[in-house]
Amino acid sequence: MVLLLDGNAVSQTVKRDLRQRVERLQQRGIYPGLGTLLVGDDPASARYVAGKHRDCAEVGIKSIRCDLPGDATTDDIITMVDRLNSDRSCTGFIVQLPLPKGTDTHAVIDRIDASKDADGMHPYNLGQLVLHVSGPISTPLPCTPRGVLELLDAYHIDLNGKKICVIGRGITIGRTIGLLLTRKECNATVTLCHTGTQDLHDEMKRADIIVSATGRPGIVRAEDVREGAILVDVGISRVQDKETGKWRISGDIDPSARTVAGAYTPNPGGVGPMTRAMLLTNVVEAAERQASGK
Repeated sequence: MVLLLDGNAVSQTVKRDLRQRVERLQQRGIYPGLGTLLVGDDPASARYVAGKHRDCAEVGIKSIRCDLPGDATTDDIITMVDRLNSDRSCTGFIVQLPLPKGTDTHAVIDRIDASKDADGMHPYNLGQLVLHVSGPISTPLPCTPRGVLELLDAYHIDLNGKKICVIGRGITIGRTIGLLLTRKECNATVTLCHTGTQDLHDEMKRADIIVSATGRPGIVRAEDVREGAILVDVGISRVQDKETGKWRISGDIDPSARTVAGAYTPNPGGVGPMTRAMLLTNVVEAAERQASGK
């Protein structure tokens, strides 16, 4: 029986725990708040931000929404980032990416107060992750890689000694998940594959776990997967059905690959809900550090 790794179900468990932690903080007069900064009117980004605020309502986190027009300059965006940095009601916040063409994205991200980095993608926080090969980390962790690990842990999947093939070198997960997987607490061996990898099929075939985040529908096929491997589908694409003409969401992993897998994440309904749950977790943890004076 192939095991479905249900991100929707696990994220609800995470949210129930967060709701209790938020209530305890509120009893002490501390009210966690998540800020979002959306620039422009991209429909996908707008839906994603709206989903984050619905998640906040579920666990009792205050929502702080900031919107700027698509023609906002880098200086305009940085000014809004500074406001969120100084807003005491904002425990953590995100700048929704991608930013409009011509924006200095790195300058914007660098301006975020690292202690309020709800995405866990600030250079300081990534540097702390690089430095801490083992033991507790008191800075925000990148949400998508953390969500993947939490999902695997919820199903008691042991990563110690496992060979993990990561496909895609984007900053959201490809370049960052290896930092978590190779910590001593996980102790996995990670191979990062990308467009320069000449033997991608062989790399996937050797892997105990495949994490694919390319945005290329069906790049992982049944013939690429060893019997019983675990498939983690992070890539998201919109594809048009040849018969109906309707558009639908597609992941990186072809459905046929599930027939030889030991476990897999659905897409949608797998890694996405876990990413959003980890965003809330980063906000609550920041509030808890604030409460303890750390």
